[in-house]
Amino acid sequence: MSTILVVIHILVSCALIFIVLLQHGKGAGIGAAFGGSSQTVFGSTGAAPFLAKLTAAAAILFMVTSLGLTFLGQQKETSVMRGAGAKPAQQQTAPVKPAPAKPAPAPQSQK
Repeated sequence: MSTILVVIHILVSCALIFIVLLQHGKGAGIGAAFGGSSQTVFGSTGAAPFLAKLTAAAAILFMVTSLGLTFLGQQKETSVMRGAGAKPAQQQTAPVKPAPAKPAPAPQSQK
């Protein structure tokens, strides 16, 4: 579940960046007067209303996926500091018994 949400979050982030870069800045009016640029690609009213709505939708989706990832991250509750304050358990070791000695073989008599 979290993997799917991360993929959606990354796609929405890239889309949001792309949409914001498509928009004209506030000083674009003066540049358009000298450069003669046209906004007929998005219709006679320009790209402003369409891109503004698309930006708002992408931003809302970005916020929702961010909150979802935060919620899923809190559910796992994994930490490298878990149990750091606890004292280590004392291990009792059993005394080591020496292995029983093997009896020596009886000497063979030589005749």
